[in-house]
Amino acid sequence: MTDIVALGSAGSARDALRNDGLTCVELTWIAKKIEFWIRFGSVDREEILDRCRRVLWFRPGAVFAFVRWASNDFGTMISRLDVVLAVASRQAYQTLPFVRPGGDILLTAQGWHSVERVLQTIDAIERLGIDPEAVSPDHWRHVHHRMTAGQEPGVYTLDLHCAYLLRRRVQP
Repeated sequence: MTDIVALGSAGSARDALRNDGLTCVELTWIAKKIEFWIRFGSVDREEILDRCRRVLWFRPGAVFAFVRWASNDFGTMISRLDVVLAVASRQAYQTLPFVRPGGDILLTAQGWHSVERVLQTIDAIERLGIDPEAVSPDHWRHVHHRMTAGQEPGVYTLDLHCAYLLRRRVQP
């Protein structure tokens, strides 16, 4: 369940982050200029700052895909997708713009061609009836490494997903 709160300052977002250990993601949407959005992930809380900006919070252990696209008068400046695992307090993390404090970055794709390939991978997982947030973190790392090496990533299957779920049950 998502709580939506309309507030006027990002300061309250930073204060809430310090108090409850959630991962905060700042989103901006100015059509055809700056478009930051979440492709998948379970949002714990949402704060609407104004009609173009909002802040989302994710609980530790949540996996989400953060897409950033921006352009100027000359074309696209950035096209990036990160699959991030939200970390608990005192866990190691990597920093990422607009994500506080940061997270365990499972996959990074830069450039529209790479971002589109990851979006197609996410679509294929959803067609199997699997929530992309529930996919093995190792699979997201696999996709990242294969794409970085210029190779086609392996397909995530129901068998792989069942094996991951069973492994999670027996590991502490």
